Amino acid sequence: MALDKVANDILENARKEADQRIQEAEKERAKILQDADQRIEKMRKAEEKDLQDGLMRMRRQELSSGELEAKKIVLNKRKDILNRTFDEMLKELSSMAPKEKSDLYKKIMADGKKTIHRPKVFIPKGEADLLAGLRGCESLTEIDMGSGLILENEDGSVRLDYRFKTILESIWDRDMKNISNTLFE
Repeated sequence: MALDKVANDILENARKEADQRIQEAEKERAKILQDADQRIEKMRKAEEKDLQDGLMRMRRQELSSGELEAKKIVLNKRKDILNRTFDEMLKELSSMAPKEKSDLYKKIMADGKKTIHRPKVFIPKGEADLLAGLRGCESLTEIDMGSGLILENEDGSVRLDYRFKTILESIWDRDMKNISNTLFE
């Protein structure tokens, strides 16, 4: 019986030690799982933050891109309006009544003679009558050109371009900001 008791004691001690090791292993397993869960949660939060940051970045980029596209559309529309306005002004100047155009041509001639004493005058075809009786010019030649006058000195070294389109372009370029502000604000 003593042998049975010794065997039972050994078995009992082995069971206790096995139970203790199992409990320690369970504690270790629980700690490892808890650490793993914490790391997984930390990684999940980091990934979620990266995702949110990426989404915010994409939203800002899309918004910025949309705003840029809207500005581009507005600028193109403004440019179209300015171009149409320029064309309409030029058309209006070119189609003014003959009396008004004749008076304007005479003023241009008076101004041009301050620079070129006896200019050669180039005028659009069909408009020579508007300067009928004009004195103080070398010659009056009708050429294929837009409304207005071109004055040239005798040897052709000095040329004054008073075509309506040239004058309007000069004013347009010089005062573009004011013209744009007047039309759009």
